[in-house]
Amino acid sequence: MTYILLITSVLLSFGFVVLTRPKRKEVLRLLLAFSGSFLLALTLFELLPEVYSQADPKTIGIFVMFGILLQIFLEFFSKGAEHGHVHLNKEESKFPWLLFISLCVHAFLEGIPIHQNNTILYGILVHKIPIAIILSIFLVGSKINNIYGVLFMVFFSLMTPFGSYAASKFDFISSYSAPITALVIGVFLHISTVILFESSEGHTFNIRKLTAIVLGTTIAYFL
Repeated sequence: MTYILLITSVLLSFGFVVLTRPKRKEVLRLLLAFSGSFLLALTLFELLPEVYSQADPKTIGIFVMFGILLQIFLEFFSKGAEHGHVHLNKEESKFPWLLFISLCVHAFLEGIPIHQNNTILYGILVHKIPIAIILSIFLVGSKINNIYGVLFMVFFSLMTPFGSYAASKFDFISSYSAPITALVIGVFLHISTVILFESSEGHTFNIRKLTAIVLGTTIAYFL
């Protein structure tokens, strides 16, 4: 069921864009703000206390920083697609391999903590939906072959379940679950905080965005 939810959240978002061609950016910004606060809160409430209880705090802190730096590195190639920005030329017809690979690495890492913490699944699902919508809008509006666009989204949808599966089956990941989860926490911290500061024009807060952030944090607290 976990794998099905992760896959369908992406594919249904892609189908929604293909059928409706949404244009209201304000709704997407609010959804991004909600998803960013929700993911950040779950990371702070669920994952951080868990990993700090399993290993040396300084070691965990180092891996969290590695995760932040890793995500910054990935964004050189994804152009910020993980937090709602696709800075690529829509007139370009070549398949965006760097975007695809970096997003797949990011999605794979997202799946690793799900194996030991089911609650974080909700944060990842809420995070993936607006990102999948924005990515789909780019693919549908670009000159990239439609078949490649569909394959892009299908493979992207499979990477997070594969990360969760790998965490449950590979001894290396289970043996080093605390530092690897700390690495993923760093990724989540970077992604979620950037979303919160970039989900409105001019980097300013408004009442609707603030409401979405408070709502996301509150729901995460009570999960």
